Amino acid sequence: PAGFLREATYVVHRAGGLLIADEVQPGFGRTGGSLWGFERHGVTPDIVTMGKPMGNGFPMGGVVTRPDLLQRFCEETGYFNTFGGNPVAAAAGHAVLRVIEEENLIERSAAVGGHFQQSLQALQTRHPVIGGVRGAGLFIGLDFVDPATGEPDTAFATTVINKLKQNGILIGAAGKYGATLKIRPPLCFSNEDADLFSATLDSILKAR
Repeated sequence: PAGFLREATYVVHRAGGLLIADEVQPGFGRTGGSLWGFERHGVTPDIVTMGKPMGNGFPMGGVVTRPDLLQRFCEETGYFNTFGGNPVAAAAGHAVLRVIEEENLIERSAAVGGHFQQSLQALQTRHPVIGGVRGAGLFIGLDFVDPATGEPDTAFATTVINKLKQNGILIGAAGKYGATLKIRPPLCFSNEDADLFSATLDSILKAR
């Protein structure tokens, strides 16, 4: 939930630690409302890592940190990268940022993601095998459970993933038990796409 990391950040800093925000998956507007996932929590990380969405398929990644931490790192650790600052990668990253801004993808992620979560939550009311739906923007998790026990149902999650694939929808599982659908569609995803996903999932669950 939004704001969850604020207290955790205080505890980490009080103990002398650093807050590292891994934005490889939630970054670049996916969570809606802002460019970075950590902004939902009202915290400022000491280090931010970013990767795949940065190049929209072009292989690249990056690390951002405070100047004082970077200075200490350079003084204590030898580091050299012959591929750093690749101009083609830089152009790809710049194009991604331009499209995010020009096509209002952050706002789109929030709006479509909200619609998508509502449709999935509606499915939850009809199918007790769905134990929970949560997320932010287009970063959504859907848990499958055994209705009788409430325990994670890994086998059924695998079955659903395979049936979705047969219907042209590629998706994977995540979480400790592999019973959570990790729903991370591209930011150009539409309400119509979300409705198609929900309708397909509904038909699979009805046939359970």
